[in-house]
Amino acid sequence: MFIKKLYTIFGESITMLRSPFLCLFIFVFFLSCQEERETTIKSTTTPKEITSYRKEGLAQLQKEKFNAAFYNFNKSKILSESIKDSANIVFNLIQMASIQQINGDYYGSKETITEALPYLKKEDIYAASINNIFGIAAKELFLYDDAIFYYNQAFKNTSDAITKAAPLNNIAVVYIKQNKYDKAIKILESILNTKNSAKLYQTTIARVTDNLGYAYFKKNDFDKSILLLKDGLALRDTIDDSYGSIESNLHLAEFYLKIDKREAIEHAEQAYKTATKFKSIDERLKSLSFLITVDFDLDYGQYAQQYIYLNDSITRVRNNFKNKFAKIKYDSKKEKNENQKLRLEKAENLLSMQRAEFQKILFLIGFVLLLVVIVYLQKNHRNKTKLLKIKTAYDTETRISKDIHDELANDVFQAITFAQTQSLTSEKVKESLIEKLDTIYNRVRRISRENSEIHTGANYAKNFKEVIATYSDSSRNVIVNNIEKVNWEQLDDIKKVTIYRILQELMVNMKKHSEATLIVVKFDISDAKSLIIYYSDNGKGCAMEEISKNGIQNTENRILAINGSINFDTAPNKGFKVKITVPN
Repeated sequence: MFIKKLYTIFGESITMLRSPFLCLFIFVFFLSCQEERETTIKSTTTPKEITSYRKEGLAQLQKEKFNAAFYNFNKSKILSESIKDSANIVFNLIQMASIQQINGDYYGSKETITEALPYLKKEDIYAASINNIFGIAAKELFLYDDAIFYYNQAFKNTSDAITKAAPLNNIAVVYIKQNKYDKAIKILESILNTKNSAKLYQTTIARVTDNLGYAYFKKNDFDKSILLLKDGLALRDTIDDSYGSIESNLHLAEFYLKIDKREAIEHAEQAYKTATKFKSIDERLKSLSFLITVDFDLDYGQYAQQYIYLNDSITRVRNNFKNKFAKIKYDSKKEKNENQKLRLEKAENLLSMQRAEFQKILFLIGFVLLLVVIVYLQKNHRNKTKLLKIKTAYDTETRISKDIHDELANDVFQAITFAQTQSLTSEKVKESLIEKLDTIYNRVRRISRENSEIHTGANYAKNFKEVIATYSDSSRNVIVNNIEKVNWEQLDDIKKVTIYRILQELMVNMKKHSEATLIVVKFDISDAKSLIIYYSDNGKGCAMEEISKNGIQNTENRILAINGSINFDTAPNKGFKVKITVPN
């Protein structure tokens, strides 16, 4: 299982998130061999102890005895610190951080690898490994921008096309997680199309091909996607990369989910079988999770039970590892404190950690305060919105009641009286009665339109113009300019409804009070940042202080709710003008 999990160096896939953690071991091991020859150690005994602990750590890591491996690497690190052997310090810290990441302790791995930074030399051979560990931790903690930064640093630390392919692939994987599919595709295609692509490892080509297919799938380019996904799986089968085939099968299962559920299930089951063969818990969980969620005429109760059992088990195991790693580090620090030669250095490190912790606390306090303020503002905004809705509903009901009482009821009464007092056998009387009924019908339709639901879809401008036009009659002319030129799609529905209601209220007010014969509504789109609407009529106008009495004060509340503005310009016998500004 362990050797299979080292099937790539730096390589990273979409579904198998932790395979890069394990492969760091081989990479830094070979680098350490070169560095070890260059290190000059004065002591005749300590180097043997350092080498002994390190070799024991590597042996235990090979057997997947992670606690023992972590302990030996930690001992080797402490001894290396006593003689200031920076190369071995960095190597051991890399191994310790990698073990923590293998067991899901990403925060702990960041703290561990951070200890290596003071010992890192310019253009150090370990720089790529360190930045890759930081990148993995950031990605697993969903800090995708940080992950891209560290993977870019790892890319800069590599020297040839073969080793540069891995961090580039990792960057592309993060872009896919960020839904930046075009960026991911560009990077992955550049890896495959480079002039040195023939020199790449077959496992790298297979991984990049599979990730490229998955990126096209997420972009909904299904024709390219299926060809690349199948090529990736075929190449992995050809080179006997069974562990890598888990990733390909999971991608294909996701591809076929909506078009061929049977095919999707077969790929998911194959991924589960292969993951079980290699005792790969996370890949088994991913396969089981997929199988459980597929809606098919099969009983997946056994998969659900297995998923719950595995998930609970791995959670307990990883928590146990975290505690043991923390205890090993704690015990080593305690032992280090007993060494008088390093007490001053220990005090300086502790002070630095306390400062960092204090900054974290301040940041946390600030974050909590900001969160409280945001919650308060949201609640306050919701309350204001609720009150506005209640007031709007009340105003609407009042307006409907007034229209029915003042206009419709009067017309109905007149029609009834006319029918009762006139002879309906006369054609002229019949025609007169029909005209009155038609007037009543049109009034009912207008009241209905004024208070019906507003549709903000593709026909919004057409319907809006038709509603305004209903206020024209034989004694009143309503002109609407440039409404078709407005890009209504860039305005949200709330703003469309607000504009509709404001102009509706202005038209109703005009009809009741102004005695205007000419009304102009003009839409001005010259300002790219806002839509300006001008309303004017040649009615009798009113004093500015009487505006609130004319029933249009509610327009100010509406426009303020969308961060707009409304200005009135009127005077007795001077007409009525309004300027409405709505931000885009």
